Amino acid sequence: MSNDLSPSAQKVQATLQKLGYNHQVIEHEETTRTAEDAAATIGCDVGQIVKSLIFKTKNSGKAILVIASGPNRVDEKIIRNEIGEKIGRADADFVRSQTGFAIGGIPPIGLVQSLPTFIDEALLQYDEIWAAAGTPNAVFSMTPNELVKMSGGKVIQFTKVPK
Repeated sequence: MSNDLSPSAQKVQATLQKLGYNHQVIEHEETTRTAEDAAATIGCDVGQIVKSLIFKTKNSGKAILVIASGPNRVDEKIIRNEIGEKIGRADADFVRSQTGFAIGGIPPIGLVQSLPTFIDEALLQYDEIWAAAGTPNAVFSMTPNELVKMSGGKVIQFTKVPK
């Protein structure tokens, strides 16, 4: 089954296996690019969707991985307080160079380098969550504890819940 995956999704599948997980990457015909699209395609709550967002520090120009629950928005001030530097959204070229993946398919694992990672504590309320797996229509499921373990991220409350 995994031989039918696109090269980027195959890279995520290989990372899962290397880390000792039996989770299967699934590529859908429908897009899973946005949290809403992913939830509709998978048939889960939008809160169960893992958004892997790349920010760039303002002074040092380093990449930061922020993993948020689907409907939530990142409060950049909280991340700034954690790392001691202002952050801003990264452009597509920076994201690809720092992660090896394009925006819309960034997985929380298998990046070309290890990045400081922060995980939205809102994800911990679910039994199962779904993350992008390298392409805008590839996903895999896991538990929140597995996400924390496989990403090495720090769990904090950093999101603004939409009104």
